[in-house]
Amino acid sequence: MAFDFKKEYKELYMPKATPSIVYVPEMNYIAVFGSGNPNEPEGEYQKAIGMLYPVAYTLKMSHKADYRIEGFFEYVVPPLESLWWTDNANKNDFTDKSAFNWIAMIRVPDFVKANDVEWAKREVVRKKHIDCVPLRFFSLQEGLCAQSMHIGSYDSEAESLKSIDRFIQSQGYVKDITDGRRHHEIYLSDPRKCSPEKMKTVLRIPIVKNHEP
Repeated sequence: MAFDFKKEYKELYMPKATPSIVYVPEMNYIAVFGSGNPNEPEGEYQKAIGMLYPVAYTLKMSHKADYRIEGFFEYVVPPLESLWWTDNANKNDFTDKSAFNWIAMIRVPDFVKANDVEWAKREVVRKKHIDCVPLRFFSLQEGLCAQSMHIGSYDSEAESLKSIDRFIQSQGYVKDITDGRRHHEIYLSDPRKCSPEKMKTVLRIPIVKNHEP
């Protein structure tokens, strides 16, 4: 049976709707960095997704090609994830989606290295004629975070985020949003196949202990 990250690491991918604290270890991804409204049909975010999935599945199916990855085992491609932030002064203002900066990404197993990603990019260009130049191998170690499962549309995330904020404060922590630690979302539902009110999204916020008296 293929290894499924969602099933093996439920604490990271299947949290409860009630906020909780989790330690997130270093993970490797294929990623595209960009900016702009993610909902634009021909926008940069949609183009990023159009690169990520073909490369992800090329890596997954590499064992059926002439290419060999040391330590390879069969696995289920993990869900799409994204880190989000804005450059405006109010870091909590996510109403202007055109102002978003983002990193769209899909996790890869630890046996996948940067040279394997470059091979997969070349294969996607050769077979599908998709420009994958912006896609890169990316490592992220988030450390201590608060998270919960949001059920509903992306536009209704505000209430879940307020609940996480209250939880963070009640536990003696504060948000720790930095260049290396961002608002993180993991998309467990396909919006093309799931009604908005049933969509599941993991919301994750980096935190640090509040040392103020």
